[in-house]
Amino acid sequence: IKEHTPGIENAIISVHCHDDLGLANANSLAAIETGARQVECTVNGLGERAGNVGIEEVVMSLKTRHDYFHDLQVNIDTKQFTKLSKLVSRLTGVAVPPNKAIVGSNAFAHESGIHQHGMMSNPETYEIMTPESVGAEKTNIVLGKHSGRHAFEDHLKNLGFHQTFTEEKINELFAKFKDLADKKKHVYDDDIIALVVEHMDHKKAFELVSQHYQLGEKGYAYADVRLNTPDGERADAAVGDGPVDASLKAVERVVGMPISLKDYQIRAITAGKDALGEATLKVEYNGRIFHGRGISTDIVKSSVNAYINAVNSIFLAMELEQQEEE
Repeated sequence: IKEHTPGIENAIISVHCHDDLGLANANSLAAIETGARQVECTVNGLGERAGNVGIEEVVMSLKTRHDYFHDLQVNIDTKQFTKLSKLVSRLTGVAVPPNKAIVGSNAFAHESGIHQHGMMSNPETYEIMTPESVGAEKTNIVLGKHSGRHAFEDHLKNLGFHQTFTEEKINELFAKFKDLADKKKHVYDDDIIALVVEHMDHKKAFELVSQHYQLGEKGYAYADVRLNTPDGERADAAVGDGPVDASLKAVERVVGMPISLKDYQIRAITAGKDALGEATLKVEYNGRIFHGRGISTDIVKSSVNAYINAVNSIFLAMELEQQEEE
């Protein structure tokens, strides 16, 4: 293009790569090497098919190999990458694989003996960048049930939420934190970030009021739920193959919409027997896919919250479509 386009020096050449063959970052870097100065990329490599090139991969390639790329400058605060990756993962419901470059949970993990010995002798033996350079410092235990509101607010600021919330919202989050601290022996940074994301203000058509479930014989379970709906408070019950299945069926009965569950995953956000469980799922409605996520120390409740979150996304989309038509 440069050789055959007169005046190309007056334009910025952009590159847009997908990862169908695992070469999105390599192709993007090759384009940069030959003159491209704009890379279209996404956080965590999200995108069509196998995804777009990940912004964290391109930027850290340029940073760690700056001599090869003639010291090209990228004005991005790389210390925010890990935090940003986790936020995008939680909001989209798309989990980051542990072995994902730069931001995966195992990106800086060393298990084999020879690796550990090399790391203790010289960290540069196996790491071409430091965990701190991408904001992947070791997660520490920070707060517990005896921590006060001031300590909680101060830690919110340390986590980067210093301009996000009003005093009223901080009080609400602190109350949620105390509830969580009563259930968990230790509260980690990831727990607090998940708590904040879970309780960000947004319009909700449905909200969980209460839920109960009990196990029967041969794996069957009974569940009943009560929700605030656009038509007032409603309740229903269902029987299913386990408490999660029964609870989601009960919610579906209350909602009364032909929603099809396409994918469901549950994972622990932090370590320990009392870890927060994060449920992520995909549902289909009218040919469209909607994501939902929920967190709780009770995986059944986190699953119900995720399902309700997806239903609220459907209602929000319907409302936006109606506004566009009007």
